[in-house]
Amino acid sequence: MNFQNKTIILTGASAGIGKELARSLAQKGANLVLAARNSAALEETVALCMAQGGQAIAVPTDVTQPEACQKLIESAIARFGQIDGLINNAGISMICRFEEVTDLTTFDQIMRVNYLGAVYCTHSALPHLKHSQGLLVAISSLCGKTGVPTRTGYVASKHAMQGFFDTLRIELQGSGVDVLVVSPGFVATDIRERAFDGKGQLLGQSPRDEEQGTMSVEECVRQIVGAMERRKREHLMTLKGKAIPWVKLIAPGLVDRIAAYAARVKAEKNSPLA
Repeated sequence: MNFQNKTIILTGASAGIGKELARSLAQKGANLVLAARNSAALEETVALCMAQGGQAIAVPTDVTQPEACQKLIESAIARFGQIDGLINNAGISMICRFEEVTDLTTFDQIMRVNYLGAVYCTHSALPHLKHSQGLLVAISSLCGKTGVPTRTGYVASKHAMQGFFDTLRIELQGSGVDVLVVSPGFVATDIRERAFDGKGQLLGQSPRDEEQGTMSVEECVRQIVGAMERRKREHLMTLKGKAIPWVKLIAPGLVDRIAAYAARVKAEKNSPLA
C-alpha cells in the first residue's frame, strides 16, 4: 500500500501509538482524519502531521457513540472525497483482579471503547472502503490471543475485537478490502497509567517496570506501517507473541502457568514488603 495522497482515518490519535502512527503516515504523504476525545491533544497531533508534510484534520470523536462515528466518516468524505484506510486504535485498559472489582460498569466502558467503537466506525466506513478497495486495521493486543491475569476486562474486549475482524475478513473476501489485525505486546505508552482499577478510578501510574521488556512506540509504529504497506492479514509483535498461538495448541496449560507466574512475580515486586 502506497500512502501518498491516500485518506486514512485514525482513532485514538491524540497520544501514544496513535500520535506516532499519525506522524509516520504524514511523512509518507497521507491525508489524515484524526479522531479522539481530547480536542486540545488532537490539535497537537494535527500540527505535528502538518509539519511532516502531510494533510490532517481533527474530528473530536467519542467512538462509543454510533452517531459520532458516522459524523467522523462523513467529515472524512467531505474533506478528502474518499476513504482508503481505517485504523481502529482507540483503547482503554483496566488492571485489577476480577474478585476485587467493585464497579462493574467499567467492563461496559472498556467494551464500548475497545470493541464497539471499532464496530461503529467500521460499519460507517465500510461502503467507502469497498469503493476504494481499501484497508481495515484493528490495533488489538497479544491480550487478544490469550488470558492475562488482572486484565479480564481488557482481554475480553481484545478477544471480541479479534473475533469480529477475523470474521469480517472472511465476509469481505473478493471485495478488495483487506483486514489487518495488529497485536502488540507491552509498548512504552501511558495506557497503563490511564488504566482503570477495580473501583473505576484511574490508576495514575503503571503497575509494571516500564524499563523491562517494553517496546518503544517508534518500533511498534514501524512494524504497524510495514504490515499496512504489505496489506497483511495479521501481525504479531515479538517472538513471544508469535509463539503463543502455537504453544496454546500444544500445551495450553503451560501458557496459563507462565501467565500466572509472571503476574505473581509482578505482584511480589510491587508489594510494600518487597
